[in-house]
Amino acid sequence: MIIPQFGVGTFRLTGDTVIQSVKTALEVGYRAVDTAQIYGNESEVGQAIAESQVSRSDLFLTTKIWTEHYAADRLIPSLKESLTKLRTDAVNLTLIHWPAPKLGTNIPELMQILLEAKQQGLTEHIGISNFNIELTQQAIDSIGAEHIATNQIELSPYLQNQTLANHLQTKNIDVTSYMTLAYGKVLNDPILTEIAQAHDVSTAQVALAWALHKGYAVIPSSTKREHLISNLKAQELQLSAEEMQAIATLDRHQREVDPEGLAPAWDI
Repeated sequence: MIIPQFGVGTFRLTGDTVIQSVKTALEVGYRAVDTAQIYGNESEVGQAIAESQVSRSDLFLTTKIWTEHYAADRLIPSLKESLTKLRTDAVNLTLIHWPAPKLGTNIPELMQILLEAKQQGLTEHIGISNFNIELTQQAIDSIGAEHIATNQIELSPYLQNQTLANHLQTKNIDVTSYMTLAYGKVLNDPILTEIAQAHDVSTAQVALAWALHKGYAVIPSSTKREHLISNLKAQELQLSAEEMQAIATLDRHQREVDPEGLAPAWDI
């Protein structure tokens, strides 16, 4: 995998909350941090990294380009603004945040510009987020699958998105799972609870271990030190084939994030 399997997310975290979350995450062992232009917290994430004891060279830092910058004269300047906020010369990964078909987004052109940003040394890797199979193929046709590090998509035991995940893996594009705990909705699931009790772990650890077992990268967020530590320990949890099969039965195609105009027609 190009993408570190475990990172800390910063969605919906702002101000001092995100500073403390990222600093704590780095302190307890995280080495990948995920942010985005639209989160409005890149400056705080940059501050947290600068104030931490961790060298920038030891980190994998991801940001995402927002829709208002989907233009030849805006994408690269906006990424440079992100780099300034993040206090770095380059990020490790830059993603197109949403395909936004209703905005008339030209995916092939956008990918060409993003590849140019990579060639300029502004980002080590590039990729996509929230793309379905059809739009992923447009991106591949534009710049080649070898240049697309990941598709970051919503995945949880309640939204397993297996058709898309399988397609990405056949193209050697890493799958990054966000919303792996479905806003906490999976935490009280009876099957996950039973598996958690059998291993003496949390249900969050079970859900994250499920995603890791599937070969996905995960980026859970938390503001609590004990949860950040607990989540990280999901990497140590080995689930049996029977347990994985039990979790496979939980798929409800239940999507938590589906913004009008930004989201594509999802694959079933």
